[in-house]
Amino acid sequence: MEVERRWLNHYPPEIPSEVDYKEKPLFTYLEEAADIEPEKTALHFLGKELTYQELHESSLRFANGLVSLGIEKGDRVAIMLPNCPQAVIAYYGILLAGGIVVQTNPLYTERELSHQLEDSGAVAIVCLDQLFSRVAAVKEDTSLRHVIVTGIKDYLPFPKNLVYPYIQKKQKPYILVDVQYGDTVHAFKEMLNKSHATRIALTIDPKEDIALLQYTGGTTGPSKGVMLTHSNLAVNAKQCSIWIYKHRVGEEVVLAALPFFHVYGMTVVMNQAIMTRAKLIILPRFDAKQVLQTIHKQRPTLFPGAPTMYIALLNHPDLGKYDLSSIKACISGSAPLPLEVQQKFQEVISGSLVEGYGLTEASPVTHCNFIYEKKVKGSIGVPWPDTEAAIYSTERDEPAHVGEVGELMVRGPQVMKGYWKQPEETAAVLKDGWLLTGDMGYMDEDGYFYIVDRKKDLIIAGGYNIYPRDVEEVLYEHEAVKEAVVVGVPDPYRGETVKAFVVLKDNIPCTEDQLNQFCRQHLAAFKVPRIYEFRTELPKTMVGKILRRVLLEEEKAKEQQAEEQKVQEI
Repeated sequence: MEVERRWLNHYPPEIPSEVDYKEKPLFTYLEEAADIEPEKTALHFLGKELTYQELHESSLRFANGLVSLGIEKGDRVAIMLPNCPQAVIAYYGILLAGGIVVQTNPLYTERELSHQLEDSGAVAIVCLDQLFSRVAAVKEDTSLRHVIVTGIKDYLPFPKNLVYPYIQKKQKPYILVDVQYGDTVHAFKEMLNKSHATRIALTIDPKEDIALLQYTGGTTGPSKGVMLTHSNLAVNAKQCSIWIYKHRVGEEVVLAALPFFHVYGMTVVMNQAIMTRAKLIILPRFDAKQVLQTIHKQRPTLFPGAPTMYIALLNHPDLGKYDLSSIKACISGSAPLPLEVQQKFQEVISGSLVEGYGLTEASPVTHCNFIYEKKVKGSIGVPWPDTEAAIYSTERDEPAHVGEVGELMVRGPQVMKGYWKQPEETAAVLKDGWLLTGDMGYMDEDGYFYIVDRKKDLIIAGGYNIYPRDVEEVLYEHEAVKEAVVVGVPDPYRGETVKAFVVLKDNIPCTEDQLNQFCRQHLAAFKVPRIYEFRTELPKTMVGKILRRVLLEEEKAKEQQAEEQKVQEI
């Protein structure tokens, strides 16, 4: 299927429509950075700094350490770490050893961890000492042969590295673990100290060899391993650096508040920063006050994030005490960016906050608004270089007309190789090179794209199609609303009806009636929520994406409980 790439008419001269990516392994960019600017700071972590030469040498030592444990090309090695220098060293070390990275969320339960390790066939894992007991509990049921353990203190500066264990013991004594090292359990720092910083001879085919198994969130079924090649990941990081064309190679400072174990943080933050020889300011987790303090002191120029991060900063009581003017660009992803949030956050920084779009299966970014040129409200922007996009009508089974809602399809060099060991699932979403995203949207006359919602999130009430994002945008415009998410719940008359979960801003009271009146002023009657539930917080992923699925599961549980109660009464 050929498409008219009308969005290219709006590309500025600085952004090419096609790029020569010089196919090479992803780790090559770290090697080049260490060769060109060895003494430049690569990582800053709570006061500790590593140069590009130190980062490269540590990654080589880790790679050789893996080889000494019997790790071979194509073996899967899992990383279960928060943002820290070890996460970057392990990531590039695995690739330098010819292995395949399996990113694992540190918050996973034993059941979730076991599924991912079993499915990937990971033979080794790098984990935090605090998480060791969880890994040990599932080790015998998986293919794991080796566990490599590290701690936050391993890369803290003096004297923080000495004080940290005592603070940890006092504040969280329940998470302290006495790790018993041996033939299959290894200390991260000791492993590096025993290994050589020499390059391992191996041949990598960037377009065919898998660099990463990134597991989907499981929002539409069991979590699947997305196979992303060296080329997929390198291309997407390159596309990102081209999009931010005013940023200067070797001179930027990137704030890493997004977790590296999420594909968005991995590509747009970590890989993109190393590709452009930027200084990467690493935070182990998102804490609004710490982020404000870090921006004020470290002066980052690029801050990729998620909408909930920007919302938290805007609503922090001390926001006015900090200078955020160093930030020149913010790219928001992982969830829809409310217009109110975008406009208000741009008022407190010196640069631009734009919404982008992507999915794990595309490494992840496919679309973004222009950072320095025309931005379109409510739009995810236009496709990145070498990326095609089209809207397909699910009703007529043919390409949709301009302005018509259908399923978004994308095609480009960042699109995955497929799902790990799932050929049928792969065939269901990859059609002649086109990736079916499962997201519903439309394209306007100028080639700008808009997402109305996930196909599976569509609410059908009384025969009307209701897209949650339409309702959520209106709720966010209310002065008292801090966060909002909308779901469809069963209704005996309409089939489904709209329920809104709302978190209010501190010190701004609001009632259900007030929200209802506001929505009726700005929405068609059939879209107005019939039920409101006020909460102090909403369930979120580590990236800050609101988990609509969890709320739906809660509603189903309530419905089932009500049905059981009726049966008992009968």
